[in-house]
Amino acid sequence: MERIWRREGLKVPKKQKARGRLWLNDGSCVRLRPTHSNHVWSYDFVSARTHDGRSVRILNLIDEDSRECLLIRAERRWSSAKVIGALADVMVSKGVPEHIRSDNGPEFVAKDLRKWLADTGAKTLYIEPGSPWENGYCESFNSKLRDDFLNGEIFYSIKELRVMAERWRVHYNTVRPHSSLGYKPPAPEAWLASTSKGHGEVETASRFPLLHTPDGAYLNSEINALH
Repeated sequence: MERIWRREGLKVPKKQKARGRLWLNDGSCVRLRPTHSNHVWSYDFVSARTHDGRSVRILNLIDEDSRECLLIRAERRWSSAKVIGALADVMVSKGVPEHIRSDNGPEFVAKDLRKWLADTGAKTLYIEPGSPWENGYCESFNSKLRDDFLNGEIFYSIKELRVMAERWRVHYNTVRPHSSLGYKPPAPEAWLASTSKGHGEVETASRFPLLHTPDGAYLNSEINALH
């Protein structure tokens, strides 16, 4: 094979030193598996462009156990300070995760971000360089975001992108079915109906009170006195 490469004038790739890794029986790399909500969050960047050709970087944050998308935020440029601000906004409403997984991008390995996360009590989980499959939950979400949303829209401004991305995030969490969740959305908006009452109890349950009788007189004596 190397002889053919040289004959065709191609650069023969250097032999890479084998790296030892730990693997599970299903072929996946050993890593911390999420067991409950707020156990492991993961975040990553996705690139996009507005109609004028300017680049945009979108920060995606998900809960690996529930598959809920906690944040989609678009900025022209990101810094560790902006990442801290984005995480803080989510932690105010969702609480602090036990672990947060990411690649080794400069915004994620910055000292101020790592110190801030340590102060909150969240532990960082960095994947091996050049091994995006170790952040599989977030990579899977990124592909859905691109296929279902980014590839089908034209954004004339970053403000329009932010508004539409938030609308898509709500749809993803509350409506879009997820195969690993039994084709249910990660965080459906639904009222839990009571199943403890029998048919007769439901039929005789009290209704909303009527303010007046069929002939127009008020049932409430205080209201009747005002008229």
